[in-house]
Amino acid sequence: MSVETYMFSWQITSAEKYTIIMDNPSDTIKATSDSATATSDNTEFLASLQPDAFDAVIVAGGDFPTHPVPLAVMERARMLVACDSAGEELVRRGYKPTAIVGDCDSMSAEFRAAHADIIYKVEEQVYNDLTKATRFCTERGCRRIAYVGATGKREDHTLGNISLLDFYRRELHVDALMLTDYGVFIPAAGEIAISTFAGQQISIFNLSCTQIDGDGLRWLPYAFSALWQGTLNEALGESVTLRGDGNYIVYAAYKL
Repeated sequence: MSVETYMFSWQITSAEKYTIIMDNPSDTIKATSDSATATSDNTEFLASLQPDAFDAVIVAGGDFPTHPVPLAVMERARMLVACDSAGEELVRRGYKPTAIVGDCDSMSAEFRAAHADIIYKVEEQVYNDLTKATRFCTERGCRRIAYVGATGKREDHTLGNISLLDFYRRELHVDALMLTDYGVFIPAAGEIAISTFAGQQISIFNLSCTQIDGDGLRWLPYAFSALWQGTLNEALGESVTLRGDGNYIVYAAYKL
C-alpha cells in the first residue's frame, strides 16, 4: 500500500508578515497580509498538508480568503483560475487571474467585455463551475491543485464543494487540497501520513471505508458510520498516520 505523505510547513512570523517554508529551504517567500485574521497573537504557526508548489490555484465564489495561509497560496499561484464571478472579485482586489471559467451567468456584461481574452465559457450544466475550472486545469496538465474560496455563503455549495474533493482525486486524478480561513481539507484513500503539531484539531470524514485505524491521535479512529462521529479528534505530536480500506476526507485546523 502506498503512503501519501504531506510534510509542509507554514510559519507566521508576525501579525503582518507570513513566510511559506517549502521543501527546499532556499525556496522561501515572504509577503504582507492585510488580513484581520492575521492579527492573532501567534508569533509562530505550523500546519501541515501543504505541497511545496501547486500547479494551479482555483478560486471559487464563496467567502474570499482572509487568513494568511490561503492568501499566501494565491500569491504564489503558478496558474490562478477563477470560477465565474470570483473572477470579478479577484480583479477588484488587484489579482490577475490566468483564466476565468464557468457558464458566465454571474458576471456583468461590462466585465465580460473587458476580460474576454481570459474568459472560458462552458455552457453545459452537468458540472458546477468548480469542476469546470478543475477540468480546465487538468486539461492543461495540472495535477496538484489548491482550492480557496470554496466554503462560506451558501451551505449547500459548501457541502457540495467539499465532497467534490473525493471525486477529483478518484476520477480526475488530482492531488487536491481545499484551504479555508480555519483549516484545510484533504481527500485520501489507503494510508496517509500528515505532519502535525501537538493539539492540532483533526477530523476524519469516512466516505467508503469499512476499516479505519491510525496512530498519533488522542482517540483511536474507526470506520465511522456518520460524518459527525469523526470530528474534533486531536493530534498528540508531530505526525498522524491514518489507514483506511476506502475513501475518506481529513480536515486539519490551523493553530488558533
